[in-house]
Amino acid sequence: MAPAARLAILEGMTTSFPRLLAPLDLGFTSLKNRVIMGSMHTGLEDRARDVPRLTAFFTERARGGVALIVTGGFSPTLRGTLMPFAAKFTTRLQARRHRVMTDAVHAEGAKIALQVLHAGRYAYHPFSVSASAIKSPITPFRPRALSSRGVARTVRAFARAARLAREAGYDGVEIMGGEGYLINQFLSERTNTRTDAWGGTPEKRRRFAVEIVRQSRAAAGPDFIILYRLSMADLVEGGQEWNDIVTLAREVEAAGATIITTDIGWHESRVPTIVTSVPRAAFADVTEKLAREVSIPVAAANRINMPEVAEEILSRGSTALVAMARPMLADPGWVLKAQAGASDLINTCIACNQACLDHTFERKEASCLVNPRAGRETTLVLAPTRRRGRMAVVGAGPAGLSAALGLAQRGHAVTLFEAGERIGGQFGIAQRIPGKEEFAETIRYFTRQLAENGVDVRLRTRATASELSGFDEVVIATGVRPRVPTIDGIDHPSVISYPDAVLGRKAVGRRVAVIGAGGIGVDVSEFLSHDSSATLDLAEWQREWGVTPDPADAAGSLTKPQPSPSPREVVLLQRKPGRIGAGLGKTTGWVHRASLKHKQVRQISGVSYDRIDDDGLHITHADGTRAAIAVDSIVICAGQESVRELADELIASGVTPHVIGGADVAGELDAKRAIEQGTRLAARL
Repeated sequence: MAPAARLAILEGMTTSFPRLLAPLDLGFTSLKNRVIMGSMHTGLEDRARDVPRLTAFFTERARGGVALIVTGGFSPTLRGTLMPFAAKFTTRLQARRHRVMTDAVHAEGAKIALQVLHAGRYAYHPFSVSASAIKSPITPFRPRALSSRGVARTVRAFARAARLAREAGYDGVEIMGGEGYLINQFLSERTNTRTDAWGGTPEKRRRFAVEIVRQSRAAAGPDFIILYRLSMADLVEGGQEWNDIVTLAREVEAAGATIITTDIGWHESRVPTIVTSVPRAAFADVTEKLAREVSIPVAAANRINMPEVAEEILSRGSTALVAMARPMLADPGWVLKAQAGASDLINTCIACNQACLDHTFERKEASCLVNPRAGRETTLVLAPTRRRGRMAVVGAGPAGLSAALGLAQRGHAVTLFEAGERIGGQFGIAQRIPGKEEFAETIRYFTRQLAENGVDVRLRTRATASELSGFDEVVIATGVRPRVPTIDGIDHPSVISYPDAVLGRKAVGRRVAVIGAGGIGVDVSEFLSHDSSATLDLAEWQREWGVTPDPADAAGSLTKPQPSPSPREVVLLQRKPGRIGAGLGKTTGWVHRASLKHKQVRQISGVSYDRIDDDGLHITHADGTRAAIAVDSIVICAGQESVRELADELIASGVTPHVIGGADVAGELDAKRAIEQGTRLAARL
């Protein structure tokens, strides 16, 4: 049975998530369930020509059952834009352009709110303004301090944006009061050193936020949703006290807010909040604590990616909604699948950030590693095929899995050959890395979806060229093998490949050298420096990163980090000079580097490897000095080589296969490229 047909049948069944899918009465209107699609800047907001693509993006999520969509951030002023020519919402012409989008979302039964976001000192241009002229550590420009009149004009600009949003057909606005943007900059003495009516005391620092809500309510009218995104834990030195946060929430409610949504951390915070190593629902307790202080609905957020997690949060009784952004990138049908009791079919967000937030901060359009169609709904289409063919896919790593599933979804008959005992490829290794356990969800998703779509999966089967001769098309996704560097003594018993180390096929000693400091080397070093028998629970994670479990204990919710000791002495080495991990993702690389520092992993760059013997690993530093590192084990993470012998054999026999993933390009492992390659190939064949 096709997945769409199964969902249609199951849709009327009793749900497993009664609280998640219950309607919410807001007085003047209602939401059909408790799921908000949180704000996510896609890069499609910034140009008028991309409105049709943004419309398709939101429409698909509305069709998937979400109750309320919040757009990416639109600035209420030119100076408040995130970068030159970035999204703003200041004229009636812009409002009219958005009408096609709001109409499309309403036609699918969902509501939509415009997020109004002033970047303040986070703006990446020289015309930025803030509460005070204090430079951000993450942008090169020092802002100008707003004058008192400038502050008042900015408040009115927020209200104007709310009025225009109503004219554009929006059901509401979300006022961005978190993440260290302008409103947050007024709230914190870290960034607000004013002594006028907008600073100097907590009450005066709160005035800016409260006036924005009050004037927005007056401008938009009583029957308009106003969400206020409240920073409940700044996670920076000089952050807000808990009592001030609670008082702000109450004042925002009194000023006319309809819903409060959770925001955690500033962009400059050195505590991870949304990467995959953060435990699920890590900040739900903070939301629940705040929700007990106000009478309007409060939405939880951050690392909520499955219905079971959301239902558990809502079952506690205080939190009324959940807001999820990246999970809606990963699977636009998330709500419908939950409603159908088919959460096993959800393409779960693994919080890798590689195609969404990393793209955003690199000024690229956002998409999703596990769902490359996100943001490309009009250009990457898996339409039903008119000519059903027999397709062979060899290799069940990320590239082969995405190709096999995409081909089957289009209606082809697909046989998937995998030489190993299970599907997953490199994801099967990645899921064993501490903090990457979520990667197992992607393997679960493909396992279920392959079965639902009738793919003939043949495990423990090494396909031959002769077996593949009868297929209409052959896709080679045979992946990679670890590259073995040329080092004297590389066959020494102490040498272990990274798959053998991570999968436990060979024991690793207490003193370890890791050769190669790319993404795999960093992952393996984290694996080796963590206790594999221990589960990283929320309390342990909070101790590791210095987050207090009770926000009332410390300003900014920060305390002294107390990481657990590494069970091994680990040395991480790389040939090239410079900082280790420099090529990692912008939003996740710093987390990995900090984790290695927590575990006291010794890092050495700019070395050459002389030999390996019973005394350990002999190296030469960049300055010519030589050293011997006494270790019990040496784990090789020195790159990969494509496994493409079968492709070459097919070509020699006159068959032209489609080669994708690591079999096409080895290099540094890139699941984002592999899954996108497989999906694009499926859309084309």
